[in-house]
Amino acid sequence: MKIIGITGGVGAGKSHLLDYIAQNYKARIIKTDEAAELLRTPGHACYEKIVSLLGSAVLKEDGSIDKNKMAQIIFADIEKLQKINEILHPEVNKYVAEEIAKERNLGIQDYFFVESALLIENHYDEICDELWYIDTEESIRRQRLRENRGYSEEKISDIISRQLSKEEFVKVCTVVIDNNHGKEEGYKQIAALLGKH
Repeated sequence: MKIIGITGGVGAGKSHLLDYIAQNYKARIIKTDEAAELLRTPGHACYEKIVSLLGSAVLKEDGSIDKNKMAQIIFADIEKLQKINEILHPEVNKYVAEEIAKERNLGIQDYFFVESALLIENHYDEICDELWYIDTEESIRRQRLRENRGYSEEKISDIISRQLSKEEFVKVCTVVIDNNHGKEEGYKQIAALLGKH
């Protein structure tokens, strides 16, 4: 089973390409932001630590962590953001490693994809056989984020400013997929990399 890390700037179209891979290849896909969300739920590794750091103000009525309230608190306080990252990132990394081990034991999948905006920062190069970068022009990404997620220009600029530059990604990633010319072009590049399905 080949382990592939996949990354790219916000709005690069990673999810579309991963959906295509999931439908056409024997591949398990983990998105680290979804893993973090799971680990923040009651009964999981990070829940108690986050509640004790941020207090009950971060909870919904049902006792689960309100993602929006949490974001408001941590993005206004760099120290709290750092502490949340120190809680979540090691647990997400552990979860990914455990899931890779499970899939290896099952022996069903040909590929295991880990999608993360922080692929490089969290050292996924140490567990992945290859790192892929989805390259999409900033103007296209901005348009997608406005249309598909309803983000303001200010919010988009803020997110982009916190992400690595294309040059930094390309320096580390072994594969670059050009995702500027529509879905079909992206699919062709994946077929060339993974073989016909």
